[in-house]
Amino acid sequence: MAGSLQDQLLKIGVIDKQKKKKVQHEQRKDGNKARQAVKSGKKADSQSLVDQQQLAKERHDKKIRDLELNKQRDAERAEKAIVAEVQQIIQQHIVETPKDADVAYNFTHKNKVKKIYVTNDQRQQLTLGQLAITAIGERHLLIPDKIAAKIEMRSSSSVIRIQPEINASDVIASDDPYADYEIPDDLMW
Repeated sequence: MAGSLQDQLLKIGVIDKQKKKKVQHEQRKDGNKARQAVKSGKKADSQSLVDQQQLAKERHDKKIRDLELNKQRDAERAEKAIVAEVQQIIQQHIVETPKDADVAYNFTHKNKVKKIYVTNDQRQQLTLGQLAITAIGERHLLIPDKIAAKIEMRSSSSVIRIQPEINASDVIASDDPYADYEIPDDLMW
């Protein structure tokens, strides 16, 4: 079994002569670099020290970036969990509006006037503050005000609470010249 492994592989035809020469060339190159590093001594050590410092800095920067990404992902997961929880609470406590509801109730959401059709009873509850409107995507649904308060603690942007209307007779000022005249509050616009 005389000869190197390369010679044996060459004889059986696994590798060709060009591949053998290329591998030998690479080995000589690596050997020359190692000998030069040993000869120069101090230069190689100072260069390797700089390389090590640069690698340590890169590792540190990568660790900081990874931590920031993890925080961002955790925040996104928490936000998704809150949205899912809010949607579940809304689905469990929806006040159904019949399809034949004919009273249009106007409200503002994100500086736009929106309209929802409700019954007279639901309109009365909305004006008294017993019901609230919630938004899931483009849909607007009615929910009880107590549930709206719970949802508002988690996500205030998905709840539209209507402030109860105050009767004009409750707020009459003593120096008001029109105090004797009652303002009707049942007008439909």
